Amino acid sequence: MNQILKKNFRARFIRDFKLNWMCYLMFLPTIAYYIIFSYMPIYGICIAFLEYRPAIPFFEAEFVGLQNFQTYFSGMFFLRNLKNTLMLTSLSLIIEFPIPIIFALLLNEITNTRFKKLVQNITYLPHFVSIVVICGILQIFVKSDGVFNKIFAFFNPNWTSVNLLSRSEWFRPLYIGSGIWQGFGWGSILYLSALSGIDAELYEAALMDGASRWKQTIHITIPGIMPTICLMLILKCGGMLSTGSEKIILLYNPAIYNVADTLDTYIFREGIQGADFSGTAAVGMAIQAVSLAIMMCVNKITKRLSGNGLF
Repeated sequence: MNQILKKNFRARFIRDFKLNWMCYLMFLPTIAYYIIFSYMPIYGICIAFLEYRPAIPFFEAEFVGLQNFQTYFSGMFFLRNLKNTLMLTSLSLIIEFPIPIIFALLLNEITNTRFKKLVQNITYLPHFVSIVVICGILQIFVKSDGVFNKIFAFFNPNWTSVNLLSRSEWFRPLYIGSGIWQGFGWGSILYLSALSGIDAELYEAALMDGASRWKQTIHITIPGIMPTICLMLILKCGGMLSTGSEKIILLYNPAIYNVADTLDTYIFREGIQGADFSGTAAVGMAIQAVSLAIMMCVNKITKRLSGNGLF
């Protein structure tokens, strides 16, 4: 029976390939991209279990088992890196995540098409600015003679001007605030697309029943985009142990390592700059494994509570 099914599938595939070979040819670069950059490097995971050095052939390196994992998790930086990572990602989840949703709901209420497009274009623009440029602008603004210090001094005559990025208590607000400014407009696109798919007859029926705009939003709009919200929430939670290293590296300095040094920046600093490939490979592997577990747990909880999930 299985052989018959295989033959039928093979025959259908060959027939379909002959009819649509150009479509398969167009799909070939995508397949090649994922094979080369996503699947072939997977064998490098074994570095985490080796005492690897670039001068030594890959499979001649000494096998050390879980020693690289134990070294980092029992080291002095683990708790600090984990705490800073969870603080930044938790603040991002609590503060940054709802803002694109709220912004999309507000945009949906605008009836003036020209004004709506103008607002969209202005808020989308920061997304296309290089993160290097964003961090450069931010560093100029937070200098002791920068814009932020002048604003604070205007409202508080006793304010002492200081480079804000040299103060630990200012790093997280600046990091989250700049992330909101750069990403909330672009992040609203998915929710605006979901809003456009809600049946207009539902609003007409609610209006006939005397529902206000607020009640329409609560009972029609939000449930209508709930699958998209759940999907984005699951993906966001899946990255709870990843802050990205580029922006933090461009902003932080040794004076604020106690709040700015995360798991990702540790991997960059020790792996790329310090050439500890085995140790940082172990850290990266642990991060990905835990992130996958978190994503699956959040997906299961979300699916049970709302009926919407990633899989």
